Amino acid sequence: MAWDEWEQLKAAAAEQQPTQMRINQYQAEGGGAGAGGQGDLKVNQTDLAAVGNSAYELFDGLGRYGRDAWSSSQTAAKDLSTQGFALGGGLHHVQEKWENQLTSLLDACGHISNHMRFTKKTHQEDERATVTTVSSITLLDEGFSERKQS
Repeated sequence: MAWDEWEQLKAAAAEQQPTQMRINQYQAEGGGAGAGGQGDLKVNQTDLAAVGNSAYELFDGLGRYGRDAWSSSQTAAKDLSTQGFALGGGLHHVQEKWENQLTSLLDACGHISNHMRFTKKTHQEDERATVTTVSSITLLDEGFSERKQS
């Protein structure tokens, strides 16, 4: 396709559609928060407990078994490297990446588990209050910060 032909196609497309910003949205009668109603987050204690338990079980299992191959992999990497095989350095690199990813996943699972416990506690306190309160993001952020401080 020649440059002139490309320019003609661009000009034709520009004539068909005006160049202005348009924001897509749900129609008002479609329901949801845009329909004049107010969205509501419903939390079930059983669901919170299930998510928290799953995160804890994953954390526990990964912590227990995620590093089983560490020692043998490091030994193999060292042996291969001392014998002059480039594979030794590659194996060491893979083992380091595995450790970084495992640590990140363990942190995420612990974070989720701790957050679910914090959320459950916060909502139990909300339910006991005589005045209905809504947890703010600040309160939830305190739960996230809890792990960093300890």
